[in-house]
Amino acid sequence: MEDNIMKKVLYIIMCGVVALTTVSCSDYLVPKSDSETDADFVFSNDITARAAIEGAYEQWRATANSQVFGAGLFYAADVAGSDIERHPEGYANQPLRHIPECFYENGTLTSTYGIAQYDKEDGAYSNLYSVIGKANAIITAIEGKDNFETAVLGATAPTTITQFYGEAVALRATAYRELIKYYGDVPYVHKFGEGASTLAGRDSIYDACIADLMLVEPNMYDQGSIPNIDAADKHYFTKQYVQGLIGRMALEAAGFQTRRTDGTVNYTNGAGEALSFEKKGKENQNAQYGRRSDYKDLLEIAQIYFKKVIDNPVGIKFNATDYQAFFQQMMSEDAIYADESIYEYPMQWNVTSNERAYSSGRPSNGGSKDNYPCKDYGQCRINPAYYYGIFDPQDKRRDVSVAVTGSDGKGYEVLIPFSPGSKASAGGLSMNKWDECRQTNPNTKAQRKSGINGPYMRISEIYLGYAEACALLNNDNEAKKYLTIIRSRAFDNPDVDGFIAKCGNLYPESGYSALYKAIIEERGFEFAGEGDRRWTLIRTGILPEAIKRIKTMTTAMMDGLAQNGSYTFENGNVISNQVYTKAVDAKAMYGYRLTKETPKGKEDDPVLYPGWRGQKDDWESFGCKYGDNTNTNLAIVGLFKPVSEAEASVLLANGYKAVDWGASLVKSRDEYDLHLFTSYDYVSTPIYLWPITPNQLATGGYKNGYGFPNTID
Repeated sequence: MEDNIMKKVLYIIMCGVVALTTVSCSDYLVPKSDSETDADFVFSNDITARAAIEGAYEQWRATANSQVFGAGLFYAADVAGSDIERHPEGYANQPLRHIPECFYENGTLTSTYGIAQYDKEDGAYSNLYSVIGKANAIITAIEGKDNFETAVLGATAPTTITQFYGEAVALRATAYRELIKYYGDVPYVHKFGEGASTLAGRDSIYDACIADLMLVEPNMYDQGSIPNIDAADKHYFTKQYVQGLIGRMALEAAGFQTRRTDGTVNYTNGAGEALSFEKKGKENQNAQYGRRSDYKDLLEIAQIYFKKVIDNPVGIKFNATDYQAFFQQMMSEDAIYADESIYEYPMQWNVTSNERAYSSGRPSNGGSKDNYPCKDYGQCRINPAYYYGIFDPQDKRRDVSVAVTGSDGKGYEVLIPFSPGSKASAGGLSMNKWDECRQTNPNTKAQRKSGINGPYMRISEIYLGYAEACALLNNDNEAKKYLTIIRSRAFDNPDVDGFIAKCGNLYPESGYSALYKAIIEERGFEFAGEGDRRWTLIRTGILPEAIKRIKTMTTAMMDGLAQNGSYTFENGNVISNQVYTKAVDAKAMYGYRLTKETPKGKEDDPVLYPGWRGQKDDWESFGCKYGDNTNTNLAIVGLFKPVSEAEASVLLANGYKAVDWGASLVKSRDEYDLHLFTSYDYVSTPIYLWPITPNQLATGGYKNGYGFPNTID
């Protein structure tokens, strides 16, 4: 009986998606008694209502993983296109990713970009509208019930129906947030059965979504309190998620974005009133970079709702001493959710294809199956100048965030060369936060099936978002308080005042306070490699100066390596043309292969520094056969300090090998220097958005902006 109910509910919701994405508004103007009966049936009891919500969640989970967060557009640009993150493969080998990543070469290539080649017709755009369609079917059904006014709008405490309604509203808002981020202005559909033939200004969509979320927030359940849902389960939208989403969307709506100036979109607020904008830089491809003049109103909303999460963090625990614990918990068993998570979308071990650690993790040269670990591509790589010159050597997040070594797929550690390519055999410094060597139960049978969830919102983002809003609203004491909380976890001596003073010299054209700039810099360190930085640079308006800084540092580093064989950064780190490596038996030396944070006083130990590397301690229990060669770990000398000729002689005599390091950077200079935001002039409006595909344009009756074509030649 229950199976039949589930099938009927999923059929009803699927019909809603088809109606939204393939049928015009006029086809749904005739009343249909069947739909009324369906709505009464679906929401007649908790089982059928929850089944309807589950169908919408599944659409969101699949879309988030394969289109907008784990892979898809996120994979193409977010985790590869900032002053921190970069793409591992050669520019000429991956033009459909590289070109959008570097703002279409200052906007000059938008007219020739293949608009349906990377973001396919069944890609992010259509899938996000499928999420909206399912959410709208639920929302419209609930709003159509006779007791909606009293049971939902008139509620004074959470109930099952207010929770369902809130979850659907949050799903719709989450999908619109992603659409705006990637496409800018998009159609706004908020009723089941409605079509859309015009583009809505993103500001009015932000305002509408924020208003909807504020309406449902009071009558949603806290984390751990949803009826019939396990208290530890974090893949449902709760009061805390909605509060965080309001803060997130308000903060983003208050920021800088690129908008069309071709007259095709009316930019108004949620009340339909025309907006004015504070503009930055010069117009480019009929678009202007700017922020709403009423941005402080939105910041006040962000401040209020971020603080609500902070004041009532039910089921959410900030680990004040261990930064890496969040990632380790996500690499445990399927049923475990990280303490710091507010919401994770679930991935199932060995069943669903997912991108952690395949794209967002430490790379491996393993094959597609039966390896230790299997292939991990490592799409997210780290700019070497950022790692060496900006990431403080004393910051405990540095080694957790950035890997200098990967795995060979047979249980051994290998140095990652800077030459262009994928896996651990090339591509340069990599993201390190997710590593299959650290999984409790790594999947040695198949790649891309690690089961690591998608971490969509966590408490550290709330702290830093709140601090950011406070700093812009001149609430400096609160801003500094939460900056200090984040920074104190990362440093034995955080010296927050010194850090703020140092950041005062950054981004002089931005007009921001030293405190605000410190918060944005801290966000970069906190989320390094996670794809947050690109959007943060865009919405804060510091994008041009941040790109110029990393390009200037990269050019100086390359010149120094080419001319002198080494380059010394202001923080004392030295990158040299060569390093010296030796395979050793770490288990015999220390009792373990997989290292953690470098122990105090062991910074000169070539096996233990940098930390958070090595290999899984018990690969043998998963079938790996080492035989006589148990030298699984790599000792590395010269990563941060130059090696003299005398020292090199001793190292070579002791079995070390000289390996190209900085020299391989110089050989691949164009990939790291020339193609680092190719042709961007620091003044022109950045074209960071994606074109809408031809069928979607034809169906909706609107056109692309930003110089993108509307048809395929």
